[in-house]
Amino acid sequence: MNLTQNTMTKTQTYTVKIALIVALGGFLMGFDASVISGVVKFIEPEFNLTKLQLGWSVASLTLTATLAMMVAGPLSDKFGRRKVLQWSAILFAVSAIGSALAPTFLLLVIARMLGGFGVGASLILAPMYIAEIAPANMRGRLVSFNQLNIVIGISAAFFSNYLILKFAGSGADWALTIGLDKWNWRWMLGIEFLPALLYFVGLYFVPKSPRWLVMKGQTDQALFIMKQFTNVEDAQKQIHDAAHSIEEEKDKEKVKLTEFFKPAYRWVLLIGVVVAILQQITGINSVFFYAPMIFEQSGIGTDASFIQAILVGLTNLVFTILAILFIDKLGRKPLLVGGLVGIALCMSLLAYGFGSATYQLTDESIMSLPEQLDTSRLENMIGVVFDNDVKFKQALRSSLGEADALVYESQAITASISMNPKIILIGILGFVASFAISIGPVMWVLFSELFPINIKGAAISFVGFINSLVSYLVQQFFPWQLDTFGSSTTFLIYGLFAAVGVVFVIMVVPETKNKSLEELEGILIKK
Repeated sequence: MNLTQNTMTKTQTYTVKIALIVALGGFLMGFDASVISGVVKFIEPEFNLTKLQLGWSVASLTLTATLAMMVAGPLSDKFGRRKVLQWSAILFAVSAIGSALAPTFLLLVIARMLGGFGVGASLILAPMYIAEIAPANMRGRLVSFNQLNIVIGISAAFFSNYLILKFAGSGADWALTIGLDKWNWRWMLGIEFLPALLYFVGLYFVPKSPRWLVMKGQTDQALFIMKQFTNVEDAQKQIHDAAHSIEEEKDKEKVKLTEFFKPAYRWVLLIGVVVAILQQITGINSVFFYAPMIFEQSGIGTDASFIQAILVGLTNLVFTILAILFIDKLGRKPLLVGGLVGIALCMSLLAYGFGSATYQLTDESIMSLPEQLDTSRLENMIGVVFDNDVKFKQALRSSLGEADALVYESQAITASISMNPKIILIGILGFVASFAISIGPVMWVLFSELFPINIKGAAISFVGFINSLVSYLVQQFFPWQLDTFGSSTTFLIYGLFAAVGVVFVIMVVPETKNKSLEELEGILIKK
């Protein structure tokens, strides 16, 4: 008995170790997606970017990630899950070095887009591989490693950006030697090479997917590998079930995309599309990808804005864990309603905070601006009270010119703004907490339960594509929104979307907790 228990302990330990290595792809995805948040402040003046170009530097990664999500599955069926994950590790590494060394904006975007292919492949294949090697009683927890690692990667990017900025301003000899002061944003992007290299090396210790080996007719090798993850009987059963499932799939006709546009599926498709849009249209990626920029708008300065960005990452991590703990206890619908109410309230708070701000340069405050700036050019602004950020920034550009206004905008806001920055911090952290415990993770659980089995794969791919498209649009246009409408109006728009979402969820979305897939099909599918 002791020997059996000891053997099981060894297999479980090995399974966890392999799952953690594979889930490092989730870490890289989260890191690569959000590290740009610390970079935008520096590349905007360096490359003299418009607001739409700045949005493109962030959102371009999402476009290639979406494309990769569409082709990663078929590529992994042909070449293997591990092989394609190794390619994604190479793409992460090349993207990190290419972004760090990019001499032009065009090459920076191309390097970021290469990383997007790695992001999309990891998002699809890391959880797929883990699900294929995990015993049934461990599958849920092990697959959640990937989602948790995405959140940890986001937090690590915020922390890494802050440390680089802190060391860059420390004046330490070693920091000056490696150029942290001159090339801070390049180091922010380049540091990702290290975990990417670790991931590439780690994947050599990961065996091929047993299910993929069965697909290729290598059943004996598949069984040998599966025995490393579970006991002999369970391994034999899983390989047998996989072979049977693959045979059945060969005999089935593939569902056409037009199948789930039929009237019978109209209602469930409407729910899926609206929830997919709602998850992104409330502005979560504007916060994850532009957090320091948002905090700088409250006048706290660059260093403090990077510190507060770390709090965003930690809040996201804590409340994602809480969502995992409570989703089966409280149900999907209560979490969705509560989270969306929280999002609407927090966005309203942000709109109020920025809306109540005023901006006025005085003879005293102008002395706090950098010595390099010729403050005589700002004399026409001294004593003038601006009641919103758009008017203040326009006046700043008129006085300094477009290029210098970009360089000194943060310091000018800090010197002139009159508001309570704690309101902005509370609003942002409350928003992230509300998202992370509700529509962030709940959406994907909901999708796995809403769609009937015969259209599930195609339907989830479709709504996932809609979700990625809206995510791209939010990232692309957020800097332009801030510049055109101002911070207050931008966040008010997000809050209104959340309020509409609350009404939709209450009136339309069913509770899926403790309901069989057949029960849900009876409720949602109109025969």
